[in-house]
Amino acid sequence: MTMQLTGIHHLTAITANAPDNLRFYTQTLGLRLVKKTVNQDDTSAYHLFYADGLASPGTDLTFFDWPVGRERRGTHSITRTGLRVGSLATLEWWKARFDELKVKAGSIREIAGRQTLDFEDQEGQRFRLTVDDSGNPSHPWDKSPVPAEHQIKGLGPITISVPDIRNTQTMLVDVMNMRKTSTYPSPDGKGEVHIFSMGAGGPAAELHVAVEPDLPAAHQGAGAVHHVAFRVPDVAALHAWTERVHGFRVPSSGEVERYYFRSLYFREPNGVLFELATDGPGFAVDEPLETLGESLSLPPFLEPRRQQIEARLKPLVTA
Repeated sequence: MTMQLTGIHHLTAITANAPDNLRFYTQTLGLRLVKKTVNQDDTSAYHLFYADGLASPGTDLTFFDWPVGRERRGTHSITRTGLRVGSLATLEWWKARFDELKVKAGSIREIAGRQTLDFEDQEGQRFRLTVDDSGNPSHPWDKSPVPAEHQIKGLGPITISVPDIRNTQTMLVDVMNMRKTSTYPSPDGKGEVHIFSMGAGGPAAELHVAVEPDLPAAHQGAGAVHHVAFRVPDVAALHAWTERVHGFRVPSSGEVERYYFRSLYFREPNGVLFELATDGPGFAVDEPLETLGESLSLPPFLEPRRQQIEARLKPLVTA
């Protein structure tokens, strides 16, 4: 049986204002803060994880808090993060909510056969709500300000921009075993977007690749996406993927223990950073599910430095 990635695991973006970020994602979008920790490679920066009520793999939207200027948009980058919702009625609810809260948003429209609604956060992070009627389960958060039936179900599809798809497609299909399943016109009418599917397919398991040769190269900053992670079931599967990536002579990080999951990082040929991440052990490995995200969590190797790390972090005041 062919090795298969099973979908989007998480997506990590960049904010320059952690308190405002926390306010928007918990109070406006109604997501649950499931882990308040630090960037393991830069412990002066928060790493905030938002997800559904059960902190399920495939629902994690995460942010590094770095003191940087705004992103310069362009190609060679992840350009739009898909968030799945349950129905057209939910899209209409969100459109009214965004209008009321003065969140920058477009109009409801059909893209690639699904109803969608584009919006941005206060730093220009680009999102697309997409109706997912594929039967994927949802796990609402009972303390969310958003009614259960309208809560965000999880991630997907994710859109990246490349100037030339040929080498990227080779990696997605030949190395990562994705299937090219469709194409559609770019929403701006200037090009074409190619859909690559993983596992069982559907919006939770799609990568959309926009071909945009006329754009300048992006420069990361606040409002940019740092990387996207794809799901593998367990550590044994990750070992197999590590061997596969090495066998194709793709430079990689080697396996990295992130405590909540185990990861492998590498770049596709146009420079977009990919991660493969295990579904487990998950965010409840070091604190109860009921109180996820309420205090600063540190992986065991950072725990001896807790006092020093906490002293360098700014307060996350949301009032």
